[in-house]
Amino acid sequence: MFLHSVNLWNLAFYVFMVFMATLGLWDVFFGFEENKCSMSYMFEYPEYQKIELPKKLAKRYPAYELYLYGEGSYAEEHKILPLTGIPVLFLPGNAGSYKQVRSIGSIALRKAEDIDFKYHFDFFSVNFNEELVALYGGSLQKQTKFVHECIKTILKLYKGQEFAPKSVAIIGHSMGGLVARALLTLKNFKHDLINLLITQATPHVAPVMPLDRFITDFYTTVNNYWILNARHINLTTLSVAGGFRDYQVRSGLTFLPKLSHHTSALSVVSSAVPKTWVSTDHLSIVWCKQLQLTTVRAFFDLIDADTKQITQNSKKKLSVLTHHFIRHPSKHFEENPAIISDLTGTSMWVPVKVSKWTYVAYNESEKIYFTFPLENHRKIYTHVYCQSTMLDTNSWIFACINSTSMCQQGVDLSWKAELLPTIKTLTLRLQDYPSLSHLVVYVPSVHGSKFVVDCEFFKKETRSIQLPVTHLFSFGLSSRKVMLNTNGLYYNIELLNFGQIYQAFKINVVSKCSAVKEEITSIYKLHIPWSYEDSLTVAQAPSSTEISLKLHIAQPENDSHVALLKMYTSSDCRYEVTIKTSFSQILGQVVRFHGGALPAYVVSNMLLTYRGQLYSLFSTGCCLEYATMLDKEAKPYKVDPFVIIIKFLLGYKWFNELWDVLLLPELDAVILTSQSMCFPLISLILFLFGTCTAYWSGLLSSASVRLLSSLWLALKRPSELPKDIKMISPDLPFLTIVLIIVSWTTCGALAILLSYVYYVFKVVHLQASLTTFKNSQPVNPKHSRRSERINLIKTPQYTIFVLSVTMLKIA
Repeated sequence: MFLHSVNLWNLAFYVFMVFMATLGLWDVFFGFEENKCSMSYMFEYPEYQKIELPKKLAKRYPAYELYLYGEGSYAEEHKILPLTGIPVLFLPGNAGSYKQVRSIGSIALRKAEDIDFKYHFDFFSVNFNEELVALYGGSLQKQTKFVHECIKTILKLYKGQEFAPKSVAIIGHSMGGLVARALLTLKNFKHDLINLLITQATPHVAPVMPLDRFITDFYTTVNNYWILNARHINLTTLSVAGGFRDYQVRSGLTFLPKLSHHTSALSVVSSAVPKTWVSTDHLSIVWCKQLQLTTVRAFFDLIDADTKQITQNSKKKLSVLTHHFIRHPSKHFEENPAIISDLTGTSMWVPVKVSKWTYVAYNESEKIYFTFPLENHRKIYTHVYCQSTMLDTNSWIFACINSTSMCQQGVDLSWKAELLPTIKTLTLRLQDYPSLSHLVVYVPSVHGSKFVVDCEFFKKETRSIQLPVTHLFSFGLSSRKVMLNTNGLYYNIELLNFGQIYQAFKINVVSKCSAVKEEITSIYKLHIPWSYEDSLTVAQAPSSTEISLKLHIAQPENDSHVALLKMYTSSDCRYEVTIKTSFSQILGQVVRFHGGALPAYVVSNMLLTYRGQLYSLFSTGCCLEYATMLDKEAKPYKVDPFVIIIKFLLGYKWFNELWDVLLLPELDAVILTSQSMCFPLISLILFLFGTCTAYWSGLLSSASVRLLSSLWLALKRPSELPKDIKMISPDLPFLTIVLIIVSWTTCGALAILLSYVYYVFKVVHLQASLTTFKNSQPVNPKHSRRSERINLIKTPQYTIFVLSVTMLKIA
């Protein structure tokens, strides 16, 4: 009966919308790279030593605990307090376990063993009893206060030691990172109790799903405090996002606010982290071996040799984090690196005058310096590019100042290099270094290992190619293509007109190589200059490689940079780059960024339908079918104009204050605009998705009620319909009192669940009664089926049934 009330065109539309939604959901949940994280393993049995808390504290927070992580002999030795290491506190997130500290704790312990425990870290972890703070924010403030007490308890464990710490480093996963930031909002909290904060997949900007006012108020308090007090907050903070594999917390929510006067904060996606280069899901970010190794290396480089604790120098902390998480030059971190290096010794000096040069080193018996005179090259070329496949941490490229052919000292340019998965590279613009006379490439003596060094001089215009992206509504039917026919090693493809989150494309790179015996590796790097969300693809040539192009953060309005596809190629290959719109990924971006607003549009459609049914009931005395009324009443122009008007009025202070007095939630459109996520057509798209969801949920509800009523009839034949049908049953006051008592003594969710089950039972019972009533009516062959249906619609029992099912769907 439900399907009969919808014409075929509308049914086709609803089927089409389901197909569209399926494409978007598939892209969000499956349209990403495979999990390339290596699992981190322990070498000894892990132990979690419970730290005894003061009795008053344990009584105040009976559900929370504090643990110290250890393995093997380390765990046995540290059962006897006090401690002597560097404290790090791990805070789990929503439904997280304190045992998630195991991965980074175990790796840090192995690193300490490698240096004979010259320095070591003590990893603590808080047990929040796996509370669902992302769904209910009432516990967030309590967790924050408990963490404050834990920090004071941890520092007391080092009392009396020669190098006792005065602060702790914090690693917060998911909502644990937000709790760590909330510490600064506490009245009695001293900011110097935290020396470093690293958050993993933490939604800093806004909650993933603002399900209650506790969460929204908590976010407002934390973010407002950090923005208003940015000048006084000297806490070095690093936020690491998981990338597109993390569909629970999209990476755009993890980026800390960019404030001109707060330069101690970094935000990066794991796919852009050097030596990691992988996307992680929401849980694997805490055990991904590549990422945890990077984090541990950074921790050890942060140690101050004098205090044997994490340095208090903010500049050094930011330099260390930038070195390990933003741009790695393939050298060990040095706070004050030596810029001038000695180039003396028994080495060969070989001049190179060609513009393109390759050297294959294998079992070299002596050191070689290859020198490239720059004077003549400056007249023809604008840039020089060098790469090496030897990924050691030694200096490998230098420059001579005002020299003829060789120099005893040179400028170490290795610090300007960049580490990639299979090579380390350096690109210099020659006019930026007018005093340099020679470029020097150093090849050390090696035994048993083989590596290749390449250098080339080029003009920028020959290697920078503009590629405008295809139009959003081309639906992948058209494409744009560029050919790289020169034999260069490095190209920049400028992706013009790309900077919005609703844009999504597929890039296909086809490499065709001449006959070569050895395997050729190419690297394609998507570089987003306004945020650290780069991604790398390593491909073996010849091949056809597909790259997804979409954003976590939209380009700021005042930013004029262009997104780049950096291609590190082989001179033996030719490359063809094709770009076209990916409609499925566009739908995925809509779901990823705006899926949380869909329930509001679904309810809007249902309320419009319910309004139409009530109007029909009061004006004509009969109630039309839900699906028929949904087609008639669910129109975007009945919702969007009011949203636009309210959004405009909220720009005025008096209306904003009135909105707050009425305790109304913040308008979704205002939030989307503040996050640069509001664009034309999104409201229409969401409304159509909402209409489709309302229709199919109505179909599902109707089918479920009919199935349950059939089961009810099979078990028990209902009595005849009551003659006096009331909209409000006499037992409603009693039921209300019972549910209030249940919600007061247990929780409100249980009371809502019981009321929902109660009304489901009532609707099922009514459907069973109507079925019996219909079957008991005498059949009149003179009347058509349409007449029977109209007669049934005019019955008050059927009217109340339709309204009851509608209200059930809204509930």
